[in-house]
Amino acid sequence: MGADGRPTSTATDSGAQPRQGAMAPRERGWWSLLSALATFLLVPATPLVRTVVPIEQTWVLLLPALAVCTLVGWRAGGRLTLALLWTGLAVWTLTHSWATDGDAGGYDRLARGWALLLTGAFGTVFVLGSRRRFFSIALSAVALSTAAALVLALPTGDAGQLHDTVVRELTARDAQKLAQLDEFRESEEGRKYVADDPNAAETMDQASKLYHALPARVARLAPALLALESLAALALAWALYHRISRVRIGPPLGSLKQFRFNDQLIWGVIVGIVILVLPALAQLRVVGMNLALFFGTLYVLRGVGVFAYFFSVGRVAAVVFTLVAVFFWPVSAVGAFGLGLGDTWLDWRRPRTPTA
Repeated sequence: MGADGRPTSTATDSGAQPRQGAMAPRERGWWSLLSALATFLLVPATPLVRTVVPIEQTWVLLLPALAVCTLVGWRAGGRLTLALLWTGLAVWTLTHSWATDGDAGGYDRLARGWALLLTGAFGTVFVLGSRRRFFSIALSAVALSTAAALVLALPTGDAGQLHDTVVRELTARDAQKLAQLDEFRESEEGRKYVADDPNAAETMDQASKLYHALPARVARLAPALLALESLAALALAWALYHRISRVRIGPPLGSLKQFRFNDQLIWGVIVGIVILVLPALAQLRVVGMNLALFFGTLYVLRGVGVFAYFFSVGRVAAVVFTLVAVFFWPVSAVGAFGLGLGDTWLDWRRPRTPTA
């Protein structure tokens, strides 16, 4: 079963589906999971990334999600000690302040509040819903928690205050880079660099302007970025649970090669683009930007899956391709988006019937 819930040819989905609560060997393949886990936990704290990641302390999302998985597994016959361990860690995470120097804990409280909404919705959808496929559960949980956040914020008029809080937090994260840039500019090395290169001063001025403008721009896209980060946290928690427990709570995540989802999600992209291009809907431009970014990213991932399906390469080659794709990200993102979008109608990975 793929990450989206559609049938695939993977070993876990051939034949009978593993029923919820069924005992099975632990999933193997720790290398890929640990690589993804390290990326999720460490990369958001790097200087080049931390400004665009809504929740820098990503374990605030990961640990509560893993606790929910273990609790559901316990209800299905799993070990109580495993559920108590991760639930205790989750409670400690959600009650402990992780505030930086950005907003004296205001943004930190928002982050922990979102984590609580997300994992609560994740558990609710899982327990009450009839579906047991990861992507549909996770997407429903993100949608439900987003709706709950809007219900809590909009009637009280806190939306503008939330935006200001996000901008202050992201600005504080940029402060160190701006200070380093100013220090270099005033140093002897910096003055020599400017003297040797006539364009150096203009380049540094442009970089400073970019750093100053980036927090406000990223804050407008914070809902979509937070939703994507939340989906990543839920996926990692789901995969990690099926490595540490033998009690199935659903099909393990499938390969990226088979990643797909309900084709009706194309309407998210369409609505986002329509809002962006119609002048009459200019007041909803931020909504359109977030819809286009969120659903567009899902289609980029789907396109990457299509590419991986047709071009299976070794681990070293995959790393090289990844580095090239990151370095030339505008071109690679557009290409992957086109592949993913085309898969909606062409179904590139559908088995072909021989014509002769």
